Amino acid sequence: MKSEKEKMIAGEIYAPADPQLIADRRRSRLLFGTYNQSHPDEIEHRKAVLEELFESPTENLYIEPPFYCDYGYNIQLGANVYMNFNCCILDVSLVTIGDNTMLGPNVQIYTATHPLEYKARNSGVEYAKPIVIGQNVWIGGNATICPGVTLGNNVVVGAGSVVTKCFPDDVVVAGNPAKIIKTINNQ
Repeated sequence: MKSEKEKMIAGEIYAPADPQLIADRRRSRLLFGTYNQSHPDEIEHRKAVLEELFESPTENLYIEPPFYCDYGYNIQLGANVYMNFNCCILDVSLVTIGDNTMLGPNVQIYTATHPLEYKARNSGVEYAKPIVIGQNVWIGGNATICPGVTLGNNVVVGAGSVVTKCFPDDVVVAGNPAKIIKTINNQ
């Protein structure tokens, strides 16, 4: 029998009120709270907090506080990732962010979703869909990345866009819902 955490990560219906998940969310809130309140000159302290939050070493990671997430351990970061002010990642499922990716201010990344049927939704259960963001991606300020989205390498997401579907490499997407507005020649 799977635990609620195993079901959550697998993208199955799970109960977020599970005591282990409550404890895990509390842990992440304490860690990002510490990070958000830290002094900019506390470079080594900030690095240690982020490594504990994400449970993996990160090379050249820089996050402008405040930063928010659900768990942290479901976020896998490549090298040279930059997140501007007020980034929020609901990492109920796996969020993979590739090397050299930049997130503008107020970028929201949501793996969490809920049943469409109101009785199931009102019962408190939920599920999630993983998000994959390729390498060399730039996501403009106030953009929202929705559950299940994959962005290819070298993608640019326009500011304020709502990304509801997957996009291939080398494109600029913008709008609500986002659509391809330009192909990028990266040759």
